[in-house]
Amino acid sequence: MKKYNNLREGLDETGTPDMKYYAFDWDDNILYMPTKIILKDDKDNEIPMSTEDFAEYRMNIGKEPFEYEGHQIVGFADTPFRYFSTTGDKNFIVDSMNANVGPAWSDFVEAINNGSIFSIVTARGHTPSVMKDAVYNLIVTNYNGIDSEELVRNLEKYRDLADEEQLSKKELIDEYLNLCKFYPVTYGEGSAANPEEGKIKALKEFVSHVKHLSSFIKKQAFLKKKIANNEPQIGFSDDDIRNVEKVKGHFENEPDNIIKTYSTAGGIKKRY
Repeated sequence: MKKYNNLREGLDETGTPDMKYYAFDWDDNILYMPTKIILKDDKDNEIPMSTEDFAEYRMNIGKEPFEYEGHQIVGFADTPFRYFSTTGDKNFIVDSMNANVGPAWSDFVEAINNGSIFSIVTARGHTPSVMKDAVYNLIVTNYNGIDSEELVRNLEKYRDLADEEQLSKKELIDEYLNLCKFYPVTYGEGSAANPEEGKIKALKEFVSHVKHLSSFIKKQAFLKKKIANNEPQIGFSDDDIRNVEKVKGHFENEPDNIIKTYSTAGGIKKRY
């Protein structure tokens, strides 16, 4: 029996691949994480700032003092993103299980429950495998609307479409997450204060991945007489309007652009 381990996609009600893919920023988009950026005030005290507030203030930090929660902020503390790098890997998994859901959470649940391919494109710098482990934990605990049984049922449908042998639940989920992409864009390099270019680079790679998968999926759907006429589309959401602007500005002029951008600033999702 021939194996097609790249076949993973959402199916519509007729069993036809729907060609929908997803790209998510993590903080304040999927989840409101309790992780803090560490700043410094005029008395040399370390002051924690939430990621939501950081999206608002980040362009001002270090340029001129400003008032924040009763402190005069003068710049970053030493290692201000200490909890957003590999040194915060263990905390990331714990924080993910204790976070409140963000404005893109319903889309994230939809992607997972349908077995659709997604990417995480975040300014964080954690080890990519740790981010994948965190998502695995969310899946197997059926966190806040995620349904691991529905995911498995859909993954089994895709394997049937591709004439693949069936696997155990754990094997199916592991294989699925291995096909999704995790881009902590400051892992090893890059600036957490200005992550826009890193996100564009990651999305370019994800677009190539999606186009490869979708061409294979179309072929298999045709062979199974389930014609996939739709072109692949990627929905990218981010709460930081600067990231959304940069991504939209970069990709919208490309003749074969497949990325649709969404802002979740202020906790409200809207097309940008």
